[in-house]
Amino acid sequence: MRGDRGERGEGRGKREERPVQRPSFFVHRFFVYFLFFLTCLLSPLPSPLSPLTALAQRKEPLPPELSGVGITELPGARLPLELPFVDSDGSKTTLGQFFDGLHPVILTLNYSDCPMLCSVQINGLVEALRAMPWNLGQQFQVVTMSIDPLETPARAALTKEKYLKLYNRPQSAAGWHFLTGREENIKKLAAAVGFRYKYIPASRQFVHAAALILCTPDGRVSRYLGGVLYNPQTLRLSLVEASQGKVGSTLDQFFLSCFHYDEKAGRYGPFALGIMRVGGGLTVLVLGGVLAFFWICEGRQKTTGSGEPSP
Repeated sequence: MRGDRGERGEGRGKREERPVQRPSFFVHRFFVYFLFFLTCLLSPLPSPLSPLTALAQRKEPLPPELSGVGITELPGARLPLELPFVDSDGSKTTLGQFFDGLHPVILTLNYSDCPMLCSVQINGLVEALRAMPWNLGQQFQVVTMSIDPLETPARAALTKEKYLKLYNRPQSAAGWHFLTGREENIKKLAAAVGFRYKYIPASRQFVHAAALILCTPDGRVSRYLGGVLYNPQTLRLSLVEASQGKVGSTLDQFFLSCFHYDEKAGRYGPFALGIMRVGGGLTVLVLGGVLAFFWICEGRQKTTGSGEPSP
């Protein structure tokens, strides 16, 4: 009996002498791996040359008809909301009627008799809108201003009918406004948003660029989306940004805190400072959980060891 007790006592002694891995070893290894992952995430990737950059690098002079035509981005510029225009239903209105202080507005400058560019651009806009879960007229509005002072409300109404049919959401008809107006008012609005165009008498056409102008609910320029094809996610996030938090989900706001709009790529990309802030918060939470786990384990080991009867 005594021999058995002695052997048991020696067994307890051996168990008590086993080395216990300290929490600091695991925490250090986790922290090293996490920093490596964060460094890889923030490493910039080479971006392809955008069409605008390639065009800017061309050395050939522009044709005389295109001289002075383009878009000068004016973020934060206030729109002349008091300007009078005529809606496609023939009613007189002002630009400010479509800025209710709650919903962002997509502004486009086109004209119905444009031979190609305007239809390609608005087709691209409709395609992006159809891919979005939001409904035109509920979370945002669209204002299409004709740059042709000779365009009539009846002609604008036909254009509106065409694109609403393509959009295929009848309940959204009241959210898209096709405006016509006098030349001086059109030019004032175009100048306010940096939209430079030119009329060519020989061809009876307007030379202009293509862009969506995202506006805040109170009538200021928020962002420009150039080109004729628009990524639905980029458009939706641009609307969330323009709304100043008045539309969009909490997840959208969280996404914008980590991503910013990349002018060269034409989309939202990782924002290093935002990701570091989120990563820092996650690091604190994870490290706190790891430390708490190992402290609990160590405390249980001490409690188990102290509760065993001495030989």
